[in-house]
Amino acid sequence: MTPTTADQPQMSVEEFEELERRAPETVRLEFINGKVTVKPMADGDHREIIAWLQRVCVRHRPDLWLHAKSGLKTERYRKGRARADGVLVPVGGLKGQGEWSEADAALMAVEVTSYDVDTHQRDRIEKPDGYAAAGIPVHLLIDRDDCSVVVFNQPEDGRYRHAEKVPFGATVEIPGPVHITLDTEPLKEFVD
Repeated sequence: MTPTTADQPQMSVEEFEELERRAPETVRLEFINGKVTVKPMADGDHREIIAWLQRVCVRHRPDLWLHAKSGLKTERYRKGRARADGVLVPVGGLKGQGEWSEADAALMAVEVTSYDVDTHQRDRIEKPDGYAAAGIPVHLLIDRDDCSVVVFNQPEDGRYRHAEKVPFGATVEIPGPVHITLDTEPLKEFVD
């Protein structure tokens, strides 16, 4: 059996989009590295982290908005479909976009780890690579298992060339084009 990869996908992007359109509202699908995956539903702490980050972003950068649960065209040639936990764009940056937005307006993609068996592969490996390949300048990973924040930037050749990891409680600079100083102390209250 041939393994599923971006070069040998389970189905075409068009077939995936049709499948996703027909899926029940309670099922959120992604198409990452040529395979269909089910994105876990967010728990309360996960949703609170995104709400907290929305408030931080609007306080520091009122010209930007962090959209929660946004569909993005990712990976090489925009052949992937990822549901980012958050996508930071200029206000109005998603106007006219469909369910799966082009990544061009995205300044930052945000992922918050889930407590499931696929989170390592999906959130720590595949999604950062997909966001880098799409040219998204910054990727913020809030890792609840590790109680850390990782800021990826400088996308090049499908990978981020730079990553800075700090523990919850530290302050980290989110570089341009975002330019936000993030105090991660409040994240401590959202982990078990």
